[in-house]
Amino acid sequence: MQDTGLGYPRSAHVVLLTVVSRPRRQEQKTEFYRLLAEKLQAACGLSPDDLIVSLVENTDADWSFGRGRA
Repeated sequence: MQDTGLGYPRSAHVVLLTVVSRPRRQEQKTEFYRLLAEKLQAACGLSPDDLIVSLVENTDADWSFGRGRA
């Protein structure tokens, strides 16, 4: 994944993570991104520059777990 002009030096170990979540406050999202980068670096040595996160928000009405039921 190429740098998009933001100046992050990427390695061959880039992780792109998509998270589906209920709507959250901006402060919660920012803290989640920070903690995720911190914990992945500590647990497996992933550089924070190699972590890309996409957060997709939705609510209960956006889900059906089967049988065509909401």
